[in-house]
Amino acid sequence: MGYVVFVIRWVLRALSNGFRRLGRAPEYVVFTLEGPLPELAPPRPPFPRGLFVPKVRTLRDLGAELEQVARDPRVKGVVLRMYEVGTSTAQLQSLRDLIEDLRAAGKRAIAWSHQYDMAKYYVATACDEILLQHGGWVAALGHERRFYFLADALARVGVEAEFIPISPYKTAADTLTRRSMSEQAREMANWLLDDLHRQCLEGIAQGRAVSTEQAEAIVDGGPHVAEGAVDAGAVDGLLGEEDLPRHLGTSAKPARLATYAQARRRLLRPPVPRPGRCVAVLRIAGDIVDGRSSTPPARPPFRLPLVLSEKAGDLTVVHQARSLARQRRVGAVVVHVDSGGGSATSSEAMAAALHTVAEKKPLVVSMGGVAGSGGYYVATPGARIIAQPGTITGSIGVLMGKIVTAGMLEKILFRQEALTRGKRAGYFSSTRPFTEEERRTLRSAIEAIYEQFLKRVAASRKMSRDEVDAVGGGRVWTGSQAQERGLVDELGGLELAIRRAREAAGLSRHCRTIVVKPPKRLLAPSVTSTAGIIDHALQGLRAFGQLKAHFLMTLVSSDF
Repeated sequence: MGYVVFVIRWVLRALSNGFRRLGRAPEYVVFTLEGPLPELAPPRPPFPRGLFVPKVRTLRDLGAELEQVARDPRVKGVVLRMYEVGTSTAQLQSLRDLIEDLRAAGKRAIAWSHQYDMAKYYVATACDEILLQHGGWVAALGHERRFYFLADALARVGVEAEFIPISPYKTAADTLTRRSMSEQAREMANWLLDDLHRQCLEGIAQGRAVSTEQAEAIVDGGPHVAEGAVDAGAVDGLLGEEDLPRHLGTSAKPARLATYAQARRRLLRPPVPRPGRCVAVLRIAGDIVDGRSSTPPARPPFRLPLVLSEKAGDLTVVHQARSLARQRRVGAVVVHVDSGGGSATSSEAMAAALHTVAEKKPLVVSMGGVAGSGGYYVATPGARIIAQPGTITGSIGVLMGKIVTAGMLEKILFRQEALTRGKRAGYFSSTRPFTEEERRTLRSAIEAIYEQFLKRVAASRKMSRDEVDAVGGGRVWTGSQAQERGLVDELGGLELAIRRAREAAGLSRHCRTIVVKPPKRLLAPSVTSTAGIIDHALQGLRAFGQLKAHFLMTLVSSDF
């Protein structure tokens, strides 16, 4: 029956494209880039909250639209009107990949903007031509990352942070516990910034057909204003938006331009997906937590983990993984990870469920902007791990602690009394620091979880425990650095991961790709699984105090 439907749809699509060929398509299709472009959209909240959440435009949406343009021989190219592309370096590289694929199909790509910052300029250099509005400028380019330390500020209000990391390189809590950057944190921040800056310089040099030294001169010589940007070789020309048709055509015969919304009904439609097995994309994004995945009702102006941030819960992800393992129509699975980590027990539960999927069908992991700590842990079942050069990954390590608020409560005359039974009842209480004995037992728990982490990675990457430890210990890497150290197999984006999954499963390039949605009903995870055993063994370490500490720690930590 599926093939009958396919033939009917194929005939109707062929007829539709035949009529479209008789019409007049634009010579250039205009796309406006005006906001972050995640590779996959978060699931929309259920009704009625979802009613007020706008649809998120993704890189996959843009890629499908550009592919439709690339397939139409009547279209010469696209114009990218750049207003904002403020996303991670990895997402900017995925956007550059889409532009390069379009150019490889024989289409021209023109970038136009009234002002270029580092993100927009990096993307624009993947185009054939960069145009700047009269009076516009190429801003001061480069990379800057600021670090904040709140130990003194917390002490002023009577709060103290107590955290025990597996090594000095596990620096997520340094913002709370230190007054300045540690030697290890500075070393790690410098190697990340050096590599990300190098990647951007090489991308600019390749796009502008200049040497890396000349690209560096463009970056260091800014800001470039109007004619100065042309003289510096940063842009190809100054042009008002109204003059684009004449610039892309001639004065006598201006080029026909149309937005994608205007042109989509005239462009040739893509091939009908073939029936049969498909590739399923499972998304793990946000803070990894115990329980259900959730999406905030609105996008906050700043990152507020565990409150107004997206959460990937083990109950949801494990259910999705088990469902994918059972579905015969799913020939391969791509796990897209965009998470800085979170709960160790939830990470193990997800990894165990995904390992079951990998035993039954090809499983490829695609890393987004961040896949560190627990985000790397859940990637270990992948037969192949793919990351962009600018992906932030690694952070193989463990950190635990709590926030002591007794001093603050005294300052505000807040009196409390606690009655306890059991020697460890107040282990994670925020009213007192750890005792020396408690620090020793917490350190033992951290080392035990870290050993489990090392074993997971070593088995996945075919490395020894000591080899993983040498690049672990909380160290964070870019995707290209992680590839050099054996933590990543190949550099690329989500589309490359989907292609590798199709190849591994022997599927057609025209097979369907579906994005897995959160289930309406959840199956409880089995307590006989590895995840269940670890969950019970570490039950005492998942108290409210640890949750509060994780919340505050993540609040001030941007990536890991």
